[in-house]
Amino acid sequence: QVQLVESGGGLVQAGGSLRLSCAASGSIFDINDMGWYRQAPGKQRDLVATITSGGSTNYADSVKGRFSISRDNVKKTVYLRMNELKPEDTAVYYCSARIQGALPGYRNYWGQGTQVTVSS
Repeated sequence: QVQLVESGGGLVQAGGSLRLSCAASGSIFDINDMGWYRQAPGKQRDLVATITSGGSTNYADSVKGRFSISRDNVKKTVYLRMNELKPEDTAVYYCSARIQGALPGYRNYWGQGTQVTVSS
C-alpha cells in the first residue's frame, strides 16, 4: 500500500510564503517523477511543478520565479516552496508521484490535497 501525505498548507497574506511537503510511504521500490498540481473551485486540476528523479524541474508559467520544487530521495519527500503568493494561487494543492511498488511497473499516486488560501 503506497500513500502520499501532504502538509504545510494554510492561510497566508498576499506576498507571503508557504512550504508544502509530501511524503511517500509504503511498499516502494522506486520513485520516478514527482510533482505538484492545484485545483481552484470550479476549475480543472492544473500542473504547478514537476521534478524528475535526477532533479530536472518544470514549472507552470504562472509560478515561474516564485515557486521552487525540490525533493529528498532518501526521505521520499517532495517540497514546494511558494514565495510572493497571490490571491490567484488559492487552491487545493495535490502532490503526485510515479511509483513502482510491490508489483512490477510504475503507476501514478495522488495525495489527499492541502488547502492554500491567499488573502488580499
